[in-house]
Amino acid sequence: MEKEIVKEYTNGDLTVIWKPRKCIHAEICVKTLPEVYDPNGKPWIKAQNASIAELRSQIAKCPSGALTYRMKGEKMEEENPETECTVVENGPLLVTGTLKVTLIDGNSETKEHSTAFCRCGASSNKPYCDGTHKKIDFKG
Repeated sequence: MEKEIVKEYTNGDLTVIWKPRKCIHAEICVKTLPEVYDPNGKPWIKAQNASIAELRSQIAKCPSGALTYRMKGEKMEEENPETECTVVENGPLLVTGTLKVTLIDGNSETKEHSTAFCRCGASSNKPYCDGTHKKIDFKG
């Protein structure tokens, strides 16, 4: 199993945590705070370009859970233990909560927060969504 990639970008008080393999490229981050999230920029996340309140609000809208945050000196807040499942129009099946996913090869992974599962059948990262549904114009 490949090691999970985790990138962190800080403004000193808040650290934006990005897990690229979870990202489904919904672009909510880019549309909400374009001054922070610039896919062509280096680095692509500039946390210093928005207030802590703006960053928290935007990160809460990330449908895949690829974006989370940590406050300086604070422990991460505990998530609601209830598991929820949402069908995203023309997109993935989004499951929020802690999950044990058993893969075809018998290996299992624990997923926390939000996990996006492929519904279009075209993901190269099955069973997880990789955003391919947008490229193939999936409707469902």
